[in-house]
Amino acid sequence: MSSWLGGLGSGLGQSLGQVGGSLASLTGQISNFTKDMLMEGTEEVEAELPNSRRKEIEAIHSILRSENERLKKLCTDLEEKHEASELQIKQQSTSYRNQLQQKEVEISHLKARQIALQDQLLKLQSAAQSVNSGVGGVPTSTASSSFSYGVSHHASAFHDDDMDFGDIISSQQEINRLSNEVSRLESEVGHWRHIAQTSKAQGSNSSDQSEICKLQNIIKELKQNRSQEIDNHQHEMSVLQNAHQQKLTEITRRHREELSDYEERIEELENLLQQGGSGIAVTDHSKIHEMQKTIQSLQTEKVESTKKIEELEDKIKDISKTLSFAENDRDVLRKEQERLNMENRQIIKECESLKLECTKLQSDTVTERERIHPQSTSVEKEVFRLQQALSDAENEIMRLSNLNQDNNLAEDNLKLKMHVQGLEKENSLLSQEKEELQISLLKLNNEYEVVKTTATRDMDLDLKLQDLRLNLEAKEQELNQCITEKEELIAELEELDKQNQEATKHMILIKDQLSKQQNEGDSIISKLKKDLNDEKKRVHELEDDNMNITKELDMQKEKLIQSEVFQNDLHLTKQKLENKVEDLVDQLNKSQNNNLNIQKENFELKEHIKRNEEELSRVRDELTQVLGQDSNSNFRDDLLKEREAEVRSLKQNLSEIEQLNENLKKVAFDLKMENEKLVLACEDVRRQLQESVAGNSRVSMEQNTIVEALKREKGQLEEELCQAEKRLLEEAKKYEQTIEELSSARNLSASVLQLEHERLIKLNQEKDTEIARLKKNIEQMDIDHKETKSILSSSLEERKQLTELINEKEIFIENLKERSSELQEELTKNTQALRKNENLKQTIEEKDRSLGSMKEENNHLKEELERLREQQSRAAPAAEPKALDCVAELVSEVSQLNVIKDKLEEEIKHHQKIIEDQNQSKMQLLQSLQEQKKEIDEFKYQHEQMNVTHTQLFLEKDEAIKTLQKTIEEIKTQLHEERQDIQTENSDIFQETKVQSLNIENGSEKHDLSKAETERLVKGIKERELEIKLLNEKNISLTKQIDQLSKDEVGKLMQIIQQKDLEIQGLHARISSASYTQDVVYLQQQLQAYAMEQEKLLAVLSEKTRENSHLKTEYHKVIDIIAAKEAALSKLQDENKKLSTKFESNPQDMFRETVQNLSRIIREKDIEIDALSQKCQTLVTVLQTSGTSSEVGGVNSNQFEELLQERDKLKQQVKKMEEWKQQVMTTVQNMQHESAQLQEELHQLQAQVLVDSDNNSKLQVDYTGLIQSYEQNETKLKNFGQELAQVQHSIGQLCNTKDLLLGKLDIISPQLSSGSGSLLTSQSAESLGTVKSDISSESSQQEIEELRKSLQEKDATIRILQENNHRLSNSVAATSELERREHEQTDSEIKQLKEKQDVLQKSLRDKDLLIKAKSDQLLSLNENFTNKVNENELLRQAVTNLKERIVILEMDICELKKENEKIVETTREKETEYQALQETNTKFSVMLREKEFECLSVKEKSLAFEQLLKEKEQGKAGELNQLLNTVKSLQEKTVMFQKERDQVMLALKQKQMESTAVQNEVQHLRDKELRLNQELERLRNHLLETEDSYTREALAAEDREAKLRKKVTVLEEKLVSSSDAMENASHQASLQVESLQEQLNIVSKQRDETALQLSVSQEQVKQYALSLSNLQMVLEHFQQEEKAMYSAELEKNQQLAAEWKKKAENLEGKVLSLQERLDEANAALDAASRLTEQLDLKEEQMEELKKQNELRQEMLDDVQKKLMNLVNSTEGKVDKVLMRNLFIGHFHTPKNKRHEVLRLMGSILGIKREEMEQLLNEDQGGVTRWMTGWLGGGSKSVPNTPLRPNQQSMLNSSFSELFVKFLETESHPAVPPPKLSIYDMKPLDSPTRRKLDTNVPENFKDTTESRSGRRTDLNPFLAPRSAAVPLINPAGLGPGGPGHLLLKPISDVLPTFKPLPVSPDNSAGAVLKDLLKQ
Repeated sequence: MSSWLGGLGSGLGQSLGQVGGSLASLTGQISNFTKDMLMEGTEEVEAELPNSRRKEIEAIHSILRSENERLKKLCTDLEEKHEASELQIKQQSTSYRNQLQQKEVEISHLKARQIALQDQLLKLQSAAQSVNSGVGGVPTSTASSSFSYGVSHHASAFHDDDMDFGDIISSQQEINRLSNEVSRLESEVGHWRHIAQTSKAQGSNSSDQSEICKLQNIIKELKQNRSQEIDNHQHEMSVLQNAHQQKLTEITRRHREELSDYEERIEELENLLQQGGSGIAVTDHSKIHEMQKTIQSLQTEKVESTKKIEELEDKIKDISKTLSFAENDRDVLRKEQERLNMENRQIIKECESLKLECTKLQSDTVTERERIHPQSTSVEKEVFRLQQALSDAENEIMRLSNLNQDNNLAEDNLKLKMHVQGLEKENSLLSQEKEELQISLLKLNNEYEVVKTTATRDMDLDLKLQDLRLNLEAKEQELNQCITEKEELIAELEELDKQNQEATKHMILIKDQLSKQQNEGDSIISKLKKDLNDEKKRVHELEDDNMNITKELDMQKEKLIQSEVFQNDLHLTKQKLENKVEDLVDQLNKSQNNNLNIQKENFELKEHIKRNEEELSRVRDELTQVLGQDSNSNFRDDLLKEREAEVRSLKQNLSEIEQLNENLKKVAFDLKMENEKLVLACEDVRRQLQESVAGNSRVSMEQNTIVEALKREKGQLEEELCQAEKRLLEEAKKYEQTIEELSSARNLSASVLQLEHERLIKLNQEKDTEIARLKKNIEQMDIDHKETKSILSSSLEERKQLTELINEKEIFIENLKERSSELQEELTKNTQALRKNENLKQTIEEKDRSLGSMKEENNHLKEELERLREQQSRAAPAAEPKALDCVAELVSEVSQLNVIKDKLEEEIKHHQKIIEDQNQSKMQLLQSLQEQKKEIDEFKYQHEQMNVTHTQLFLEKDEAIKTLQKTIEEIKTQLHEERQDIQTENSDIFQETKVQSLNIENGSEKHDLSKAETERLVKGIKERELEIKLLNEKNISLTKQIDQLSKDEVGKLMQIIQQKDLEIQGLHARISSASYTQDVVYLQQQLQAYAMEQEKLLAVLSEKTRENSHLKTEYHKVIDIIAAKEAALSKLQDENKKLSTKFESNPQDMFRETVQNLSRIIREKDIEIDALSQKCQTLVTVLQTSGTSSEVGGVNSNQFEELLQERDKLKQQVKKMEEWKQQVMTTVQNMQHESAQLQEELHQLQAQVLVDSDNNSKLQVDYTGLIQSYEQNETKLKNFGQELAQVQHSIGQLCNTKDLLLGKLDIISPQLSSGSGSLLTSQSAESLGTVKSDISSESSQQEIEELRKSLQEKDATIRILQENNHRLSNSVAATSELERREHEQTDSEIKQLKEKQDVLQKSLRDKDLLIKAKSDQLLSLNENFTNKVNENELLRQAVTNLKERIVILEMDICELKKENEKIVETTREKETEYQALQETNTKFSVMLREKEFECLSVKEKSLAFEQLLKEKEQGKAGELNQLLNTVKSLQEKTVMFQKERDQVMLALKQKQMESTAVQNEVQHLRDKELRLNQELERLRNHLLETEDSYTREALAAEDREAKLRKKVTVLEEKLVSSSDAMENASHQASLQVESLQEQLNIVSKQRDETALQLSVSQEQVKQYALSLSNLQMVLEHFQQEEKAMYSAELEKNQQLAAEWKKKAENLEGKVLSLQERLDEANAALDAASRLTEQLDLKEEQMEELKKQNELRQEMLDDVQKKLMNLVNSTEGKVDKVLMRNLFIGHFHTPKNKRHEVLRLMGSILGIKREEMEQLLNEDQGGVTRWMTGWLGGGSKSVPNTPLRPNQQSMLNSSFSELFVKFLETESHPAVPPPKLSIYDMKPLDSPTRRKLDTNVPENFKDTTESRSGRRTDLNPFLAPRSAAVPLINPAGLGPGGPGHLLLKPISDVLPTFKPLPVSPDNSAGAVLKDLLKQ
């Protein structure tokens, strides 16, 4: 607007500068002519003018000039100050804005809740509007609609929470522009008012002033409202900006935090990888579990992120929809604004034409005004109507500008939203990529651990790590790019801020210009308002019509808005339902896929079960075979068990899977049901859409009908206008003189009407075009909707395809997982087989050992065989029978060895079979591995194919992404260009480009959505592929492991078997040789003997070890039992301590006396028990010492039995004492119960007393009317004072009784106050006396009579209560009697006494309640105490029992220790024996070898003898026989010697073993001696301590025994006395009960008597006061109602209190959080209050400046008024120069034509034609008559209507005609004198020029404006003529339209000269005739 006006101004300046030259030439010619013409008269008349008048005029002129210059200076100073102040204000406003931004960030937190509530409100309103759209609600005014729109806009703004500082500045600029427009319009109104006031008569000034005052007040109110709206708007803008900045900071902070977290995680994972490479050999299951958990958490996070992305996408869709709607609304509003601008211009034109007509009408005479009054009224009506239309248009412009402003703000918000959404998308993508990297890292870690177990794939992992690091670096680069892009965006924002600041500076300049134009407009509007005030009354009808039309239009607009909102809601609901349907379809697909997967798994499991069953059957067959072959088959049984367990687990899995199937079926059915429901919901939504479309069509029909009605109304208005024109024609016919002027005016009005008609037609056409455009928009929206649907369907299809692919991948992965599980199972089988192999290895090793031993034995046998052979060769013939025996023995040994060999062969065969089976299983495993390898190859081939397809897909997607990026870059460039072109181009072009860019962005958003979905699916595919790779690698590693294991182990086993075969063959070869069959039998016999001995020794050893282990287990059991007992003891001690602490901590002041009595009894019992237990302990210790000490002899069994009998007796005594104590406790409890019953009876009596007191109070109310005397009143007061004292004493007494009851635990030492006795009554004194006597007796009595004390105290309390009862009943009777006597007292004092009595009764009730509560507490505490005492006693008994048991256990432990030591000694002896046997065995072996050597030597000797015998054979056969006999005898001797030697060796060995055993025993005994010495020292110390303690305890025990015996005697006496006392007490209690019953009877009799007396008194009362009884009844009724009400309300309040407590508990948490928020808000409010104070100060300064400006303006107005008065005073006067020139001209003209000159003079002086003709006809009249008429009657001059500029004659006309025209111009001042204010100076413009200037582009306007920035501020007095003084009057300010300077009076401007001679072509007569005709 400002640039448009500036352009107009500059253009007009240039055009006027061009026109100035031509006008200068014209004015030069005209001025020359006028000089020549006027020279004639001046020369003659100059001398006659008085010099004094001229001097006065010059002086006035100089004064005016000086004043004018001073005012100019003032104005310039004020302007400079204004500019400076505006700049300062702007700087301060920027600083304040910054401060407000900082502070309102805190307020935005509090406003968040308000925003949420506003959103809810808007939703509710929209729902209500959708409900009311069918019915149609009538809005009150346009303000409501605008307000609702504003609210929704603000709410949306708050909801979007995105704002920029540039937007704030643009909004500020728009606000300034609108304020300028408002001020301009106000100035125009003031100008019109001023004109109306000047034209009016002075009599109507007072009424106008009142109206002016009203208008000024209205203007002030409007200004205030505007300022408030501006402030609110700025505040909201700052809040939005702060929220936006906060969001940005939060997003960046989160982004950085996530980055840092991810970097830390990556570093941790790398560290883990580095650490894991060094020292991990076995897979760590815990780490794998943790990694799986992290993977699951990351997957859940991924799911949540996908959900968030979907929500954001939905939000983006909603925002795009709202954008499109906002754009449509903005276009509509723009068109409306343009239309209104056109209407404004047309109205301004009409106003100008009306001004011209008004000036013409003013120029007419008063008579003509009186004649043309009806015509002027119609014209005034039209003027007023147009003025009203102007004001309406201004209002609409204001509203549209506000809407435009809101729209601009919304557009800027949406731009920012798009930027932020883009950044958020990038951020989300980066976060997703990071999550993928993290998942891949975790997977790599898992792979790394798997590979570590195999230790084969380290290099691959390093490569992968490098790839991942490269990926990380690439991602970091992308992050850096994003950060740089963010920085660039921030820089662009800063540039925009700078541009906005420049624009604001430019706006300030334009504001200055507009302020000047505004001031000029103010003067015009003030003039117009004066004219319009007269015509206000007749325009109300048209105003009402206009109001009705606007209301109907607003109604239609609101209906449209409602329908649009409803449509939007329907669209949103439809979209939501579609989303739901899609989600459900996805869920169905997923569930179907899951079902399929589960079915496949079931099928596979069934196959697996079949395989397992087959394997089971095979294994069973093998087992049966093995059982047939071999008996040692335990491991096969284990296998069977394992298989059975596997079968069970598989069955369980099957059952679980079946359950899962059933659940999934249920879920599928539920999903189907939900799908059907959603289909129904979709159908409902479609129906609603159809209904909404029908409703929209109805609304459009209604709009069409309304438009038609408006057209009809317009036609009616046109008809009314035609009628008005007819009336004007009829009135014009009446007046002949003004026919031509009226006809011209009518022509003008007709042209105006035609223009209006055309304008209305144009408006109709524009409306039609708008309707067509809206229809097109709707169609486009439908097309876009269809396109989006198609895009969505295509994206859905793609998504379905991708989901199918993913499902296939999942199936593939599951298959691989199953394969891997199978492989793992096979691995486990292989590991089991390996274990079996290891077992076989062990057996083989054992066999090797046995072989080694056999080899050694073989070697020994060989040696022995060789020896035997030698012997045989030497003595074969001599030893034939012995050889036969040896042969038999050897044969038997050979047979045995053959048996052993057969067994070994069978074992070898068995092992061979096992090895063959293992080989077969290995072959099967290798086959299965080959099959798996084939399958893995197939999978690899499929995987490669999938990779190829995926790479193709990725390439296509990358190309699509690149194209989208290019489009985005193009859009960005377009946006930058548009931002640069915003300042230069028109707003229409800007809006079009913005719409285009937004459309492009919407398209890109759609692409982005599909892109995000595809990227997400691609990521899923990548993850599946990674899983496939991992499984493949695992399979490969497993196969390699199996291959290596199988190869290595098979090779080793084959080598071992070959070695064993070789060894067995060697042994067979050796055994098969027949040379070793000698002497084997002998050796075998020896071996058997040794084996037998070894077995015997082993059996003995095993028995000893068994006995030892048995003893050890028993010992451990005993130790465990003792430990458990000790723990139980410690627990019991702790519990006892806790209980004791509890009892000590409890407040025992309440009931000390009773507890003391009981505790003393218990203490005595405890002391007795302790003494007895100590006796028992001493006895036990004596026994122990006697048992342990070896020196003292053992205690006799008789003494021990006597001690046990004493213990039993003591136990029986203790039991008796406990029974007696329990009896005492029961009696005490019975007494307590009886006291409680008595207290209850007391309470009942007190309740009766209270009832009596209530009756008495009623009687008091009855007797109030009859009480009169004041003296009786005083006496009653005294009596009541006494009663008060008595009641207080009774309360004190009750308190004392309560203290007595409560103080039974303390030692009784009550100190009663001395002054209490005087105040008490006799009864209370007696009761206190009894209490005192009781207390003194209690203090004097001994401990034995404590039970009696308790009974007596209770009796005393009962008596006290009875006395209280009597006293209360007596006091009640006394009060009733006193009340009867003193019924004649005043109303007021009885009321006071009643209040006192109520208070006392309440206190009594409270005390009673307290007594009840305390007594209940006493009872409960007593019961608790008795329970605790019983528990304590039970615990003590348990403790004593446990102590006894511990003593017994200790004795047992000692015995067991001794036995254990004995056993240890025996075991040591056995060990020594065993060692001795071993040594003897070794010695025997040595002896054997020696014997063998001796045998060899004997054999050699025998050989020698044999040789000798052979030599002597020939002749000495007898000697040979003798020698043989000797040899035999020698052999027998040798055998005997051998036996003896064996015996000796055995004895030696036994001695050695005994010596070693003795040495060991000596060492053991030494150790024992050391230990025993240490224990002796310890025991001596302990014995000394124990003896000291025992002596002390023995002394104490003797004292205690004496005391206990005394106490036993005392207790027996006590028992007798207590039994007597109990009997006495029971007798007394019965007597007391009887006395109480008698007292009750007496009290009941007294009550009956009082009741009779009451009835008598009531009858008397009835006689005295019947009226009072009626009133009392009414009062009672009211009281009952109130009681009922109060009870109901109490219940309600209790319920409410319970509810409110819950709410309060819930709200307390909220209150804490809200308090924190409140603190923040308070801080923010404090800051805001400071800012507001500063702003208030600035506003006050502004107001002061405004006041100064207003003062200056008032000064200027005064000056202008003075000037106007001067002009008005000079207008009516006839100029002397003119009259002189006329007079001289009369004499210069020829005599024939002088009468024409006289007529002309008469016409100038206002003389009528008839009078002129009379004057001319009179011949005698001459000069005197003319002079007298001229001097006397011709003073009044009425100005004539001026001619138009187009009617001016040319230069070649005659002198007379020119002279006549000159005279006419001289007689008419065309322009009012200029005003001295600079603001009234118009720029050198014209409306036509402005019209032309609208087509100039904005660039040119800005340049011209900047060039001619201060040209309009030039002073017209100092500037050249072309610029400063326009020759044509600007903008038609004068009444004559565009007037020329030359047509002003010459006396004011130019000097006069004589007229030139005239050419005689045209005669002056004709011209004068024409003139006279007019």
